[in-house]
Amino acid sequence: MKKSLSLLVLFFTQLNFFAQNTAYPFQDATLDPNSRAQDIVDRLTLDEKISQMQDVAPAIARLGIPEYNWWNECLHGVARAGAATSFPQAIGMAATWNPELINEVADIISTEARAKFNRSIKLGQRNRYQGLTMWSPNINIFRDPRWGRGQETYGEDPYLTSRLGVAFIKGLQGNDPDYFKVIATAKHFAVHSGPEYNRHHFDAYTDAKDLWETYLPAFKAAVLEGKSYSVMSAYNRYLGESATASTLLLQDILRKQWGFNGYVVSDCGAVEDIYLRHKIVETAEEASALAVQSGCDLNCGSTYAHLKKAVETGLITEEEIDISVKRLFLARIKLGLLNAADKMPFSTIPETVIESESNQKLALQTARESMVLLKNENKTLPISKKIKTITVVGPNANDKQFLLGNYFGTPTNRTTILEGIREKVSKKTKVHYFKGTNLTDNEPIFDIIGADYFKGAIKTEYYDNPDLEGNPVAVQQEDHIDFEWGGAAPIDLLTPGKFAIRYTGTLKPDINGDVSFSIHESGGSYRLLIDGHEMATGNSGKEDTPKTIQFPVKKNKDYRFVLEYKCTNPWISAIQFSWNKEHLQGKDQMIKSVKESDIVIYVGGITARLEGEEMPIAIEGFSKGDRTNLKMPAAQQDLLKELYALGKPIVFVLTSGSAMAINWEQEHLPAIVSAWYPGQAGGSAVADILFGDYNPSGKLPITFYKSVKDLPPFEDYHMKGRTYRYFDGEVLYPFGYGLSYTHFSYSKPILEKATMGKDEKNKISFTITNDGEYDGETVAQVYISDKEASVSKPLKSLRKFKKIELAKGESKTIEFEISAEDLSIFDSKGQSFVEPGKFEVYVGEHSASENKTTLTVK
Repeated sequence: MKKSLSLLVLFFTQLNFFAQNTAYPFQDATLDPNSRAQDIVDRLTLDEKISQMQDVAPAIARLGIPEYNWWNECLHGVARAGAATSFPQAIGMAATWNPELINEVADIISTEARAKFNRSIKLGQRNRYQGLTMWSPNINIFRDPRWGRGQETYGEDPYLTSRLGVAFIKGLQGNDPDYFKVIATAKHFAVHSGPEYNRHHFDAYTDAKDLWETYLPAFKAAVLEGKSYSVMSAYNRYLGESATASTLLLQDILRKQWGFNGYVVSDCGAVEDIYLRHKIVETAEEASALAVQSGCDLNCGSTYAHLKKAVETGLITEEEIDISVKRLFLARIKLGLLNAADKMPFSTIPETVIESESNQKLALQTARESMVLLKNENKTLPISKKIKTITVVGPNANDKQFLLGNYFGTPTNRTTILEGIREKVSKKTKVHYFKGTNLTDNEPIFDIIGADYFKGAIKTEYYDNPDLEGNPVAVQQEDHIDFEWGGAAPIDLLTPGKFAIRYTGTLKPDINGDVSFSIHESGGSYRLLIDGHEMATGNSGKEDTPKTIQFPVKKNKDYRFVLEYKCTNPWISAIQFSWNKEHLQGKDQMIKSVKESDIVIYVGGITARLEGEEMPIAIEGFSKGDRTNLKMPAAQQDLLKELYALGKPIVFVLTSGSAMAINWEQEHLPAIVSAWYPGQAGGSAVADILFGDYNPSGKLPITFYKSVKDLPPFEDYHMKGRTYRYFDGEVLYPFGYGLSYTHFSYSKPILEKATMGKDEKNKISFTITNDGEYDGETVAQVYISDKEASVSKPLKSLRKFKKIELAKGESKTIEFEISAEDLSIFDSKGQSFVEPGKFEVYVGEHSASENKTTLTVK
């Protein structure tokens, strides 16, 4: 132990010495980055070079180069790194149609990331999720609503995705002329959108037209406009080549055509897939050599450890490896990571910015703007705050975890939709709550034990070991126990897979009888004590093992409990404490409450526990993270029909990260709001919408189809019959759709020139009038359709949009420039061109607008 401690002290002494002295040229921050990076490469041995090409890059103590972990996430907030502001999931941010807002969100995210990094450096921590190379945004095209990871994207349209992706990337990387605040990574390059079950095996086939018209525009914009300094390759093959070793994608397009000068990182395990699953080559060294030579600089995984053998057997040269190593050190230099401590950029950003009041306000505003009003019959919304009685029903009404979607951080403050409603209404309003059903079944119904049933806060003690030894490194208070951290730790003082938590509190039930309690944990073990008696233990290892116990309780009696959770798995961690008390009340109590209410608010749909990334899910409607149909889960729809039969108006708050075929709900329920996965402030935002403190302005970034039967086979990557651009059937809600509490009228669009040359520029203008009863915002959208094209082309394509605010009675004239790029189409070889002929230009609030004018191109 003493020997290990001495070596550790020596190691940090070396790092500190080199951090403060410019012993080598690469440590001189006044030199140009290229020279500094080359100096490092020239000093490294082959083994050292190879070690730096993997996501866990070890320190090189002899040169004073600290270790670095390249794997970090920030899809909609700093993720998997403890406390951070959580914004709406990416699909929700897309529904804002507000690039300026998304840029501001990304700026806040990168500022919090720097603050957390600064803290980690002070603590001597350089673990996964504590760095500055962010593997976000996901700018794949959400071509099929069945894809579970579509929630991570900005929707189905290349242009909308491009505008939001560029805004997010610029916000992350910042505008310092010398250093990146963080590095953004545009992923997953380039033709990738499920299915999840075979993403490590399948080959995506498209023609060049679909590649350039649909799958590449967002990446092109990310590189050329956003200046994204990193790109992540995808798992699958494209046209026979692994996307991680694709000469077409990584060399010909990315570097040669677009001039990309950053670095490429593989998705995790994708290099291994080249030989183990795609079977393109036979060995790890062949796969490693092929990937590096094709342009993949960094391996998330350990397959590149075989590069030394690849060099020794002549598969690759050390000079080829040097190219990638230099790119990687250039990135670290441009982040300031190799500067002396007193010259580290952004080092003065304090911890106080994390979850600051202003950041939380921005999370609320973003959530508000993300909400899409899908239906509002007979002015059901907004609801009066003085309404007498409300019954809130649904599996997501009081769920704090669903708010976050996937790839999330752990915000200190989360407001459920039930809490938001209760905070919004008058003190005289009665709000009753029943979960009613689980997401996909209705027996038994467990609900997270909320703050109302605890006497005071839950004392939460964090230990930096999995055995609860010593004193806690941090103590804080919680009002519930429902947490999923994935492969992260709950706070940044802990290491994933090597921590424990002790929750201590007092439970105060409001009922009498035998209550079933459920403890759901993954990644370790747990122990539950009630009034000093051990009631349950469990050890899940890698599998989730909900444990149910029955315990007799008395109304208003105090029950002291201790719940201990020990995490030993660095990839999985979760703990949840819930109960089933609705069986004591019975369904009759819920029906009685509904009958006595003025309105019912139902909060349901799906969650990221059902749709997501390569998940072990196999139940009706869901498989491996993807969906097999678009319907509401049967248990929920049955409950909705039962509630509807009681004759009370029902407001349906739909929660999902994808489109759902809510045909019955659209036909029968008077009001529907899509809330997505709205982030930490989601409950407050929903309440603001429902009770009229915010006029909804969100627009759909995806098409809502009526049935899965409307879709081509999931595995078919050709765009024919997909998205609003190629689907000509009847839809439930069109792309770009979203209602308001007010009404906007559009004048007929006017072109500056009715006829133009194909290389000329033109202008289109139209006037929008708010002729409704409220101030509000809308999104002016412009679509163009080539009516005489000689090749197949989209039915119409989004070309311009702008979010505008109009007071009641106000009018504004909007003007957009139309260029040759806006009129271009692609041929079968992927070449863009403008063809003479007639074009129709549509303006309005969604893609199905028929308000148009005709343009002739000579």
